[in-house]
Amino acid sequence: MTSGQGRLLAVSDLHVGMAANKPVTESLRPHTDDDWLIVAGDVAEHFEEVAWALRLLADRFARVIWTPGNHELWTPRGDPVQLRGAERYAQLVELCRSLGVLTPEDPYQRWAGPEGEVLIAPVFQLYDYTFRAPGTHTKEESLARARASGVVCTDEYLLHPDPYPAVDDWCRERVAATEKRLEALDPDIPLVLVSHWPLLREPTDVMWYPQFAQWCGTELTADWHTRYNVAVAVYGHLHIPRTTHHDGVRFEEVSIGYPREWRRRGHPRGLLRQILPTPHES
Repeated sequence: MTSGQGRLLAVSDLHVGMAANKPVTESLRPHTDDDWLIVAGDVAEHFEEVAWALRLLADRFARVIWTPGNHELWTPRGDPVQLRGAERYAQLVELCRSLGVLTPEDPYQRWAGPEGEVLIAPVFQLYDYTFRAPGTHTKEESLARARASGVVCTDEYLLHPDPYPAVDDWCRERVAATEKRLEALDPDIPLVLVSHWPLLREPTDVMWYPQFAQWCGTELTADWHTRYNVAVAVYGHLHIPRTTHHDGVRFEEVSIGYPREWRRRGHPRGLLRQILPTPHES
């Protein structure tokens, strides 16, 4: 399936479980009937809220492509759906399929615009603690530094890796499976590579708390934007919406973030980021 004359748009980190973010999500609308929307994770924590948001967006946009963030993978006590780890992810995939939303487990879709055709590749890679806290050399040292500073991601309590021994084991399996799939693609077709976590560490360098970077990705994906024919890399998670370039590849962080963040900074790039056609400011 390819687009007509619409735009390829993206957003992430909607966090619709927060009261102030729900009307923000309700306000998201396409510019034309042919617009596609990428949702790069962290829609919500509770299953019902994820379903509400994706159903709303799927009803409005010609096509919605989703990849999970860490928040969808949490198992909060108050959620009637108490699935954990890989089983929770599998159930989220089934939810998306029931809504007509594409996931990392579905065939990658071609999108055609005035600059040519691209393949939209949502990927789910997690993190493996290799973006370690400064001055540390092992996962254990890095986690200890974070705990000592009081900066610990809620994933440590709510994101369960079942049936894998640890999140980093799940991450390595996801990376290996995704690489096998990416390597089988036609290298002449450019990719819009969509992930929740950034592919490389550099985008985390501006974070206020560098020890938090260990929950933000894996060094295993640091060359994906050059190893594969990536036209644009789309991600979220950091709550630092901006456009950067790495090795000549455009990276778009497209998050909405928490109310305390967007109330302070506003939405200077708009709620929905245009990925293609390439906006003039990129």
